[in-house]
Amino acid sequence: MNLGKPLPCSHLKEYRKHHGLQGYRSLQTHFRTAPSGRTAVGKFQSLIPRCSLCSLRRCRLYLCLICSSISCSDHAAAHSQANPGHEIAVDVDRAEVFCCVCADQVYDPDFDTAVMAKQFLELPKGREKDRCRKRRAAPAHDIERASSRETILVLDCGVKNRSCQPLRLRGLNNLGNTCFMNSVLQTLLHTPPLKNYFLGDWHNRELCQKQRSRRRRRAVEAGELSCLVCDVDSVFAEAFSGNPTPYSPARFLFSWWQHSSNLASYEQQDAHEFFISMLDMIHESERSTLQNKVGFGDCHCIAHRVFSGVLRSDVTCTICGFTSTTYDPCVDLSLDLEPSTDSRSNKSSRISTLMGCLDLFTRPERLGPDQKLYCQHCEMHQDSVKQMSIRRLPLVLCFHIKRFEHSLRRGTSKKIDQYLQFPFSLDMTPYLSYSIIRNRFGNRIFAFEGDESDVSNDLSSEFEVFAVITHTGRLESGHYLTYLRLGERWYKCDDAWITQVSEGAVRASQGYMMYYVQKQIK
Repeated sequence: MNLGKPLPCSHLKEYRKHHGLQGYRSLQTHFRTAPSGRTAVGKFQSLIPRCSLCSLRRCRLYLCLICSSISCSDHAAAHSQANPGHEIAVDVDRAEVFCCVCADQVYDPDFDTAVMAKQFLELPKGREKDRCRKRRAAPAHDIERASSRETILVLDCGVKNRSCQPLRLRGLNNLGNTCFMNSVLQTLLHTPPLKNYFLGDWHNRELCQKQRSRRRRRAVEAGELSCLVCDVDSVFAEAFSGNPTPYSPARFLFSWWQHSSNLASYEQQDAHEFFISMLDMIHESERSTLQNKVGFGDCHCIAHRVFSGVLRSDVTCTICGFTSTTYDPCVDLSLDLEPSTDSRSNKSSRISTLMGCLDLFTRPERLGPDQKLYCQHCEMHQDSVKQMSIRRLPLVLCFHIKRFEHSLRRGTSKKIDQYLQFPFSLDMTPYLSYSIIRNRFGNRIFAFEGDESDVSNDLSSEFEVFAVITHTGRLESGHYLTYLRLGERWYKCDDAWITQVSEGAVRASQGYMMYYVQKQIK
């Protein structure tokens, strides 16, 4: 079995069988790279490309590789049905291969090679130093004009001068609707404890493979899958190899498909679900070798040592005051946006803040009549109030903002496009259990039940943001990208393209997942 890359769709395979690379080579002369670094298909007969069937120009457009006809997302399938053999097209805006029958991006490394070759050919042969100096100028902080002042940093500026390229950053090629994966991978690659773990060779691939080979016959009989942590380690090695060209994590994608067969497709996935899936699979891969070791917390795998915290839930009887307390591990905090003032629209003029979302998360909530607590003191079900708090903080905090709303009763889904303000530095002390309980009970020590001691350890409650994953576009056809903070500079990782941006551009983004690291371990 080939673990190097996922198999292409059958329509792409059929196209390559009959036409080879001819279409790619013909299209190569039409590639245009914008100052922001994004490659698109240009040089049309019309200045503004439009769908040949409906004349729309503001939606996603696809160029047929056989007849050069342009179709919108609504008519791409109709074009391929009316013209057999015209199934493969290219996304005009993003320069990515698209299958009109599968209605999805498909990955072909030869097409990526054609795109990158064109970009290197267009690099100017002189004045590299002047161009680098201009691109390294301090960015402006104007939110409205931030996108126009981005600095392209993904490409090499010549063999002798590599100062244009940011150290420790490498783009990731989109393998067909895999922006959700690339955005999370870029975040994990630059999560300080994870980076120290994998680049410090704490997971040795050679040693792991030797240990697995000793039990290979037993593993094959049991249907054991390949080690996902080894594949993650390979991604770290490639990302920090010093190679400036974008990397295609096809082997990792195939390995992830093997471990989560229900998600094995080229369809767009949710970045948050992928993040949780990643941590779960790392946990499962390491559990057998670490279960007898003494380490951090209840689980010693690297995923939980970095991201795992503990939540406290207090459910209090409103009649007698009896409180039932439970503790649950968590690897992220899923937060609701603050209530909108306009209930008729998912777009609200009200601005939410991260602190307001945390206040909402830890605010006492009266439970409904179907959630009554069985009070041991009253010996019957009573109305109750529930309050959440954080008993133990992780090394890295992940905040997941609930922007996708699903109604089972109505069978509808929508995206909440509400702006969220978030600080670059965050003190989590007000949301810890001992603070919440002190506000509720005062200084009565009996109510703390040992939670105050969790704050007196070596872990800090002060955090700094280092990564923000955003989602733009609609619910069914959006796009994920990541903003990374390296030192005092911010970079936008949009699949293969790495650009330097201002703080204003990051603050103006529509945050979906935000990652904070404790200050003392940064």
